[in-house]
Amino acid sequence: MTSRVLIKNLSALDDGPVSVSGWVDTVRDQKKVQFVVLRDESGAVQLVNPRTTDADGVVVADEPATSISGLAQGTFVTVTGTLKHDERVKLGGIEIKLATLTVVSAAIPETPIAADSSLDKRMDWRFLDLRNPKQNLIFRIQTTFEHALRTYWIEHDFIELHTPKLMASASESRAELFEVGYFDTKAYLAQSPQFFKQMAQSAGFGKIFEVGPAFRADPSFTSRHATEFTSVDSEISWIDSHDDVMQLHEDLMVAGFTAVKAKHGDEVLALFDVEVTVPSTPFPRIPLAEAKEIVKSRGYEVPRDDDDMDPEGERQIAAYVAEKYGHEFVFLTDYASSIRPFYHMRHDGDASITKSYDLIFNGTEISTGAQREHRIEVLEAQAIEKGLDPKEIEGYLDFFRYGVPSHGGFGMGLARVLMLMLHQASIREVTYLFRGPTRLEP
Repeated sequence: MTSRVLIKNLSALDDGPVSVSGWVDTVRDQKKVQFVVLRDESGAVQLVNPRTTDADGVVVADEPATSISGLAQGTFVTVTGTLKHDERVKLGGIEIKLATLTVVSAAIPETPIAADSSLDKRMDWRFLDLRNPKQNLIFRIQTTFEHALRTYWIEHDFIELHTPKLMASASESRAELFEVGYFDTKAYLAQSPQFFKQMAQSAGFGKIFEVGPAFRADPSFTSRHATEFTSVDSEISWIDSHDDVMQLHEDLMVAGFTAVKAKHGDEVLALFDVEVTVPSTPFPRIPLAEAKEIVKSRGYEVPRDDDDMDPEGERQIAAYVAEKYGHEFVFLTDYASSIRPFYHMRHDGDASITKSYDLIFNGTEISTGAQREHRIEVLEAQAIEKGLDPKEIEGYLDFFRYGVPSHGGFGMGLARVLMLMLHQASIREVTYLFRGPTRLEP
């Protein structure tokens, strides 16, 4: 590979010869001196090129001055020169006096997007949009967050799985399935790794996790929905209730937020004007029925025919929790069995509610978790009650015919966490390449 210094590492070097490569950000072509702001994946630096004049003080058209005058924004160049530390330089207190400049790849002068372009337009030209330092930071934050979760899992003896995304039957609801041709039959893109996470409990894995793609044929155009997204999943055996799952979930969030704050907190504050807050534990826990009464007391009654909470209700309960507990997270617990999947365990003595939860972060649901039903006779009865034909899920039910421990877990949308952490208005801002009902490119 070509030897070059990342711009973020320049400040640690002594004054002297250096070579850097990057994209031209801005050019100031003045009579006596030229300035170029060069940006790579790690930061930006100012390049300086004093103009050459003849004996009469007339500017001479020499190199690299001529090349600099013709540079368009986005042109990729490699430069050599002399690094100098100078506290008067606003951009990092360093600059490079140019010796040579080589155009590696020239850019078209007129760029198709600008700072004020619409979100859809920026998505059309996503590779250019991602050159923005804020966008770059999002995906470094994502990397740090995922690494922190994975570190927690590995240090606590979890096993990582990569479950199949082609399935012979639905994992949850046929209404949101993508059907694809599969040789002489058909298959479905997995909505979640739910069944396979539970199979791992029957297989004796004990504690597992997966970070992978999931697909929902949901024609929603909201700011928080996507047809393909990254799902963060974990499942554990030998639990007493969904409280054990919630404790795991909050421990993971603390680990992730701690890592992001330590590594990127200052940059997030500078670029997003957001203070990354590491949540305290335990997170507030409010049964759903009680949450609805709290929301009602605040002047909002959930206008749904079913027993679920709606987005405005989530925002209202989050506002209440922020006011009362000073917390960005809240577990809404004990959801009605009428709106939960057949595999959620129900409370002893009250089959109308489940041992499940939704995790709300800054007013938006980011995850659903539950204790699973592991007793085969109960599981079959609940499936039939939900209108499912046991024969269609026979392979899944087989997991429970040969002994399986009590278990539970959760699935969480990674992009939603990032969106809410950085206070972004749309999930598209924090998804590398967004997929929705009308977007399959780039």
